[in-house]
This record gives sequence, C-alpha cells and structure tokens, in this order.
Amino acid sequence: MEKDKGPKSHVLWCWKQKRGIKLEEPNDNLCNTYIKKAKSSLNMLESATEKEEIDWISTTAYYARYFAFYALLQKSGIKSEIHDCTISLMNFLFVDEKIIEKHFYDELQLAKELRVDTQYYLAEEIDLNKLKKDSKTARSFVLRMEEVIENISEEQIKTIRDKLEDARL
Repeated sequence: MEKDKGPKSHVLWCWKQKRGIKLEEPNDNLCNTYIKKAKSSLNMLESATEKEEIDWISTTAYYARYFAFYALLQKSGIKSEIHDCTISLMNFLFVDEKIIEKHFYDELQLAKELRVDTQYYLAEEIDLNKLKKDSKTARSFVLRMEEVIENISEEQIKTIRDKLEDARL
C-alpha cells in the first residue's frame, strides 16, 4: 500500500481500489442515517462501559466516531468502504481545509488502533482506564461532526470534492 508516502499518495491509492473512494451525489438521507448509527453506537458504548466490556468499549467508541465522520462524507457525496481510506480523507480533505480540527483526526486514528488491538491482539493486556478515557471523548467527537454537517457550506463541499477529484489526476 502507498499510504506511507503521504496523504495525497494514499488517497490516490484509495481511488484505485474497488471499494475505495468514489464521488456520488451528496445525500442528506444517508447522512442522517449514519448520524443515527453513531448515536446508537454511543448508547451501546455507555452500556459496554458500565459493564467494563473491553472489546465492546473499543468497538463502539470507534464506530460512533467512524459513523459520525462517514455521515459528513455522505453529506459531501463521498463514498469510501475502506476504513483507512475513510480516515485518510478526514485528514486530506477536512483537516487540511481547516473544516475539522486535527485532534479529531488523531482521535479517530487512536480509536481505530485501540479497536484493532482489542480485536486482534488478544494476548496483550488492554488498559481499561485508557479505553474509558478514549470512550469519554467519543460523544464530543460525534457532536463536533454533527456541528460540521450542520454548518458546512455548498462552497466548502465543492472545494473538498474538487480537491479529491484533483488528487485522482
């Protein structure tokens, strides 16, 4: 994979993948559906945290964020079925264009790493306090994505779509 060569290079790689990046019509209905999925994940996160279910804390904290950001992509008419590609889009399009603060990108990256660690590296001891700390920021992440969705302008959407299209060339 070319993602180590930089964000634009990774986005170009993602364009070439079967389930990678695609431009579609912006879709408010899908945007709203993904926000609902993010909120559902937050509800499950509360339950998992109460029960100290490590696997589900990391999974639901990650998916709450992922679905909230994916809602913004749907609002912008961008599809990406590869998680690493989706996350790269946050940095390449929304952080670089100063629509989303960088710490939200870092937070999504960390949440993905925690989910992968709990899912695939069963022998490692997982720090429950680290997971709980991470889960507490998931709600503010979702709220921030909702705020961006509500306030993003048609001009900003055109700018990010143009930038994405240019990355393919």
